[in-house]
Amino acid sequence: MPRGPIDITVPDLSGRRAVVTGASDGIGLGLATRLAAAGAEVLLPVRNPAKGEAAIAAIRRTTPHAKVSLHALDLSSLASVAALGETLRAQGGPIHILINNAGVMTPPDRRTTADGFELQFGTNHLGHFALTAHLLPLLRAGRARVTSQISVAANQNAINWQDPNWERSYDGMKAYSQSKIALGLFGLELDRRSRAGGWGVTSNLAHPGVAPTNLLAARPEVGRDRETVGRKLISALSARGILLGTVETAKLPALHAATAAGARGALLFGLSGLGHLGGPPGEQRLYSRLRGTEDARRVWRLSEELTGVSFPDHRGT
Repeated sequence: MPRGPIDITVPDLSGRRAVVTGASDGIGLGLATRLAAAGAEVLLPVRNPAKGEAAIAAIRRTTPHAKVSLHALDLSSLASVAALGETLRAQGGPIHILINNAGVMTPPDRRTTADGFELQFGTNHLGHFALTAHLLPLLRAGRARVTSQISVAANQNAINWQDPNWERSYDGMKAYSQSKIALGLFGLELDRRSRAGGWGVTSNLAHPGVAPTNLLAARPEVGRDRETVGRKLISALSARGILLGTVETAKLPALHAATAAGARGALLFGLSGLGHLGGPPGEQRLYSRLRGTEDARRVWRLSEELTGVSFPDHRGT
């Protein structure tokens, strides 16, 4: 079934500085490309320098004079996260947009980060929690908008409070859901604490629907040497315009959340088609797993404890 193009208008971002994690390919590269085309200076923190250079070349093919730069970041290492924070703070300059986009999904067996956390929880949530904390002075200086990329998987399963690192009875999909629920609760709590403390930072959430992105592609670094059967099915449905989104539509909710004038904090933006799997971007009702403020405070406390990284208290001190 043919489908018409779906897109949004991005405002002029000249003079704005943006950081996009996971921008070496997939949705992150699409986000970085659009931000750069709108005039923003875009920082690409990447784990693989060769992929990062290829991403910059791809951005400059469409925007020859794009202001883009590479920075080293491995979200599965708290030392790497802290090093990037130190580098950017030393350079100075406010950050106006932060998109916590990078992620890993359902490795075939339980894997851990450099710090011993379950890989998905440690990368998707704890790495972004620590990164946002390290960048907070620059985010406050830029009165930034922080957008955290969650998933439709955050609307199922739960946080395994008794065993958040899944050392017992590991389930890859449940661990993935947990990582995205935790990231979503963090994003909402960040907005609450910013308002209470006068930080000037706006924090919201986005999800990309379901599309044939690289999350389920071959990822040797997480033990997956070929694309999953699920990704093959997603690709087939997407190509036929059946229910699901495309790689192009998958980036639009986060792009809208990060740039649209009316995108307030503590909101979730996704795709507005059937089941929120495809279609144009729009505001959506928060998933039930994200509505508990005590759960959000609990995730915040747990994240500070596990990472050893703290934000100011709610009074902004």
